[in-house]
Amino acid sequence: MNDRIEHLVEQIESLRQELQAALKEQEQDFLYKVEGTRVEFEERLRRTHKELKQNVFTWLRTSQWRNVLSAPFIYGMIVPIVLFDLGLTVYQQICFRLYRIPRVDRGDYFVFDRHHLAYLNSIQKLNCIYCAYANGVVSYAREISSRTEQYWCPIKHARKLVDPHERYLYFVPYGAAQEFQQKQHRFRDALRRDGAPRACEADDSNDVPGFVPPSDKSD
Repeated sequence: MNDRIEHLVEQIESLRQELQAALKEQEQDFLYKVEGTRVEFEERLRRTHKELKQNVFTWLRTSQWRNVLSAPFIYGMIVPIVLFDLGLTVYQQICFRLYRIPRVDRGDYFVFDRHHLAYLNSIQKLNCIYCAYANGVVSYAREISSRTEQYWCPIKHARKLVDPHERYLYFVPYGAAQEFQQKQHRFRDALRRDGAPRACEADDSNDVPGFVPPSDKSD
């Protein structure tokens, strides 16, 4: 990774941290605080939320027909999503153990808190739970697949990707055959150590903080 690209990656990381700090400040604007997995609103805001809640019958009566018509197709996806979720879990439990790399913590990718909002009716809450689960599975899958890609094929594509995962930024350039041969074991060692994508930036293993040359070259 050349200096300019490395600088841009550092800027992206800095902006990401700045965004997280801004989102944290936003809690004050909406008068709520997060304690562990619990979200607590001020009492007067909870009362306002309850007053704004639409009952199910009113909500259904005012819903657009196209939204109601799509419901069976949306909820019909629950079967393949659950099977996909199960398959991902089985896959990483077997393969990641064989690769000796950290398994993805499933709980990091599933957040269920919107159903606690008092201004949502029961159907809206169910929709929120479903959306949180489906998007959690996709995020969970993305991390599992990105670790797999770092282990087996840490090479950038010749064509531009619309939204590459964060590990992709550190992969070796397309066509850089010698660099790939030199660094493949470093990428694997980085995964085994802490799951990080960053530890393979330098050309010399001595330049990689904490790098320990892998003793097992058979994989």
